Amino acid sequence: MSMLTPPGMGGKYRITGDKYPRMRRPRRRGRLVLGVVASVAALSLVGWGTLQLIDVFTGGGDRASAASSGTDCRTKAGASPSPSAAPLPRPGQITVNVLNATARGGLAKKTADELKKRGFKIGEVGNATATYDKKVKGTGVLLGPSSALKTSLPVLATQLASAETRTDTRKGVEVDLIIGTAFKNLTPKATADKSMAALARPDASATTSKKSC
Repeated sequence: MSMLTPPGMGGKYRITGDKYPRMRRPRRRGRLVLGVVASVAALSLVGWGTLQLIDVFTGGGDRASAASSGTDCRTKAGASPSPSAAPLPRPGQITVNVLNATARGGLAKKTADELKKRGFKIGEVGNATATYDKKVKGTGVLLGPSSALKTSLPVLATQLASAETRTDTRKGVEVDLIIGTAFKNLTPKATADKSMAALARPDASATTSKKSC
């Protein structure tokens, strides 16, 4: 019996020869479990990243941005005009010079009187300068400084909608209504009032919700 055979064991349990059985170390199940958890976490991260890319290309990013900023389509639809936009002046804040560029007498005074009834301040009333006298073929020309292009001139244009608007290099804030040969009357007051009310409302692009919302 070999020295390696434990006492009491013989027969088929006897160890013979010079080769010894190898004893394997027990496997560590902890490493296996950790590897599985790491793999699942990696797959989850890849899936989440894919969903984020899909959101970006399908507009989900815009919804997330709107949610984080506290705004949505309903808020945009009711947005008020930018506070930086200059308010339009009232007729009483606008001084209008009424000048007649036609051969018909009395038009300047008649028109000035009507504008005064509508709340405008009246400045000079008389004939147009040589630059415009007998040279305005349409109903009229509204003339003022460049600073009045988005303030006083649009308000005055509601009173003579078909008039042409121009600017010059004057230093003051007064504007001119130069009567042309096609002039008959100012725009009816009711129509002019509606145009002025529409002019004072916010821009339509700020009050209409976008389909992309």
